Amino acid sequence: MADINMQEQINEINRKLDLVLSEINTQRLKREEVTDLVDDLTIIGNDVFASTVKTLDKAGVELDYEALNSLLIRFVRNIGTFNGMFEMLESANDLMKDLTPIINQVGVDAIQKMTEFEEKGYFAFFGEAMKIMDNIVEHFTPEDVSALADNVVTMMETVKSMTQPDMLEAMNNGLLVYKSMETKNVKEYSMWKAFRAMNSPEMKRGLGFMITFMQKLSKTLSEGKSN
Repeated sequence: MADINMQEQINEINRKLDLVLSEINTQRLKREEVTDLVDDLTIIGNDVFASTVKTLDKAGVELDYEALNSLLIRFVRNIGTFNGMFEMLESANDLMKDLTPIINQVGVDAIQKMTEFEEKGYFAFFGEAMKIMDNIVEHFTPEDVSALADNVVTMMETVKSMTQPDMLEAMNNGLLVYKSMETKNVKEYSMWKAFRAMNSPEMKRGLGFMITFMQKLSKTLSEGKSN
């Protein structure tokens, strides 16, 4: 029994030695391949260098070996920087690959939206609006625009007051009345007939409105002058 165990241990040791020897042989072959590759590259490099020197010599270019040596040293010293640059380029390339579908979709959406604006007439509208701007520029001077800027607050306050519901209703009623009136064949009134018409409740209310309006307007103008 002891002899069997001893033989198994010897066999296991032999198996492990075979693996170690195989690994050592593999590493040796790899070293030889690397050595051969280095030798081949050295030969090629020497040939390329010699050919380059001859070409430069024919072209009348003199090599500064000290500068070339300094350049090679700087290149080796900055290999880490070059690696970082290549990594950045690879990252940028990957980013562009990821963004390309998004950019394409944005372009398609933009084209569709521009087509939609064209169909709705936005471009034609803005083209005509530019004519309005041209007319404004032609008919108004920079001094007019400056005066407009000085009074724009007052104008906005006026517009704000005019757009109140009660003011809009009053102006609309006035326009409706004007549209319903006969403006070409206006009925003539004598002094007596006009006097009688002024005694009507409608005319009295109208005169009261006009007098009250004029009084308040005059008072507002007087207060404005005093300020």
